[in-house]
Amino acid sequence: MDASVFHNPALTVALALTLGMIAQALAHHLRVPGIVVLLAAGVALGPDGLGIIHPESLGSALNVLTGFAVAVILFEGGMSLKFRRLKYAQRSIRQLIVCGGLLTVAGGAAATHVIMGWPWKSAILFGTLVMVTGPTVINPLLKRLKVKRSVATVLEAEGVLIDAVGAVVATVALETALSPEQGSPLVWGWHVIARLGFGAGFGAVVALALIAVYRVPRLLPEGTENVFMLAAVLALFQAANITLSESGIAAVTMAGIVVGNCSTRPLRELVEFKEELTVLLIGMLFVLLAADVRLVQVAELGWPALGVVLVLMFIVRPAAVFAGTRYAGLDWKERLFIAWIGPRGIVAAAVASFFAAAFNSRGLPGGYELRALVFLVISVTVVFAGLTGGLMAGALGLRRPTQAGWVILGANALARAMAKLLKADGQEVICIDSNADNCQAAQDDCTRVIYGNGLKARNLLRAEIDTRRGAMALTANDEVNYLFIQKVKEEIKEIHLYCALKNDSESLTLKMLHHAGAEAVFGTNVDVGLWTRRLNAGQVYLQRWQPGEEEGKDAQKELLARYPGNGLVAAAVRHNGLLWPVGDRNHFRPGEEVDFLVFETERQMAAKFLQEEGWQRLDQDGKNAFSTCMCDVVSSPS
Repeated sequence: MDASVFHNPALTVALALTLGMIAQALAHHLRVPGIVVLLAAGVALGPDGLGIIHPESLGSALNVLTGFAVAVILFEGGMSLKFRRLKYAQRSIRQLIVCGGLLTVAGGAAATHVIMGWPWKSAILFGTLVMVTGPTVINPLLKRLKVKRSVATVLEAEGVLIDAVGAVVATVALETALSPEQGSPLVWGWHVIARLGFGAGFGAVVALALIAVYRVPRLLPEGTENVFMLAAVLALFQAANITLSESGIAAVTMAGIVVGNCSTRPLRELVEFKEELTVLLIGMLFVLLAADVRLVQVAELGWPALGVVLVLMFIVRPAAVFAGTRYAGLDWKERLFIAWIGPRGIVAAAVASFFAAAFNSRGLPGGYELRALVFLVISVTVVFAGLTGGLMAGALGLRRPTQAGWVILGANALARAMAKLLKADGQEVICIDSNADNCQAAQDDCTRVIYGNGLKARNLLRAEIDTRRGAMALTANDEVNYLFIQKVKEEIKEIHLYCALKNDSESLTLKMLHHAGAEAVFGTNVDVGLWTRRLNAGQVYLQRWQPGEEEGKDAQKELLARYPGNGLVAAAVRHNGLLWPVGDRNHFRPGEEVDFLVFETERQMAAKFLQEEGWQRLDQDGKNAFSTCMCDVVSSPS
């Protein structure tokens, strides 16, 4: 094939999109940071490699494409910042961005001037470029590491907010370097403040207008809400830039923060769409921008360039973090970990490419060297953070446990019964309920409970839903149960979900549960209100049985369907040494132990039925009814 065919702009973009997604899928399976594979793919497939990707064929369109992609990425990053989390770490974040940012610029500039021998003008420009970290690398890393919330909040907020600040500072610094006669330091400082202030204000106003539009029923045709928001973000970015140069990044970041803290239903549905779109754009951008860097330019920097990177990582970054988080309520381990994690992302790469183009258009030297050094910083810091972040978090004791316990929506007697079974097995359980009486009863039973709406993200956050093995919805309201399951699924993809389903339910079906990734708890339809009343009245007993050797694959479902009464439910099953709630997709197997809740008046009938089905009783027929109180359970929380 003629190599010239790959110089086609449309083919370049299409290949960058496709190869970006392939690289990220490969990174997922290799369990390495996605940006590492993306950078390698860009270099390997660019002009210095196979010659498949040719960013230069895009011409000036590359800057336009990069700007739009960065706008969407930072809007997505802004949406992940919640006011309720930011307010607890606002001092750390503010100091880290202001004090830490200034120290990073100064330290980066000094290191480059001393080690590389660059003139102060180029050195300061480099310092402004490495001021940023970036959500494109920080957020995926934190999701994988699962560090403490206090640390994650600071790193996430720094990544998003300092991108907007750093991009404006770098752009103003470039203007100063290219036109030094047009102003004084005070003038250029005012330019930074004005652009950030205008961008933030303009973005907030547009975001509030968009929220108002989304809250008007049927104003936007169904199915167009996501693409409408995308179009609005791109228009906001360009309108802000035209009004006041380089204010667009601050505008889309603030718009994302405002929209992300709105609970309007269509905007909640935007979250999944923007995450997928961001993954697509990150892949495309890193492939294009990495392919645009020549290896010879990086090699010509020599060993001093690596020395600059090491100084940034082990001297400048720790100094900036420890100075920026002083008196901010973080302990030394948390501050050390934040100092350890400082990877640069897409904004640094995009602005560095813009710098190189600006230098080249004016016939000035040093632009490509500046970009090459920034890409070296990105590559080394990302690989370092990805490979050592988990080890450092573990060594400092900052990782949250994973697959640890359950979250139950509801603190009624049936929910507390399930909590007791799981707690007695050594698993952590926390209930969420907005009913004050239920919460008081849970506290009296020594059951850990959160008083609040289980559909609110802040309460799921308090329950640390992203570290849990599973979640159950055990209220008497089918619709609330279903909404809870959907909300949990939005917050964390990989989790076991169980939902109560009433006998006479018309609003919720088993098919809907399966579509949402959940199972019907207890393996069949159960009236939560009825069993709650029975438990409160002391009319429920716990029996442990084991299926017979002859039991078939569909034993559980057929078994409960064949039972003639309504006083027998399978609550939990011990599988591979661990107790699990029973779901409608469970198959009872020989050797497993199953806990049944049995209504008092059907104890004999249930026992006879199970014996006839070939089951074997493992416990003695207790004289006392099952109690939801777990105060006598070892290590129960106070």
